Amino acid sequence: MTETESDEPTIRLDHFLQTCGVATGGQAKLLIQSGQVLVNDQVETRRRKKLSPGDEVTLEGEVFIVCQA
Repeated sequence: MTETESDEPTIRLDHFLQTCGVATGGQAKLLIQSGQVLVNDQVETRRRKKLSPGDEVTLEGEVFIVCQA
């Protein structure tokens, strides 16, 4: 995870998807850009979207929750 100016831990959406089992960054990019990924119940098409602990990411009907490292 990286730190923002407010010291809140964040992780990019594409990197988070890789921790959830998406094999490559390229596959994560395609899933995100095609509108198949939801962040907090909203379609997210920015692969560099910064996620914070507590955010919910939905991919193919499965929900993953961002936790602190």
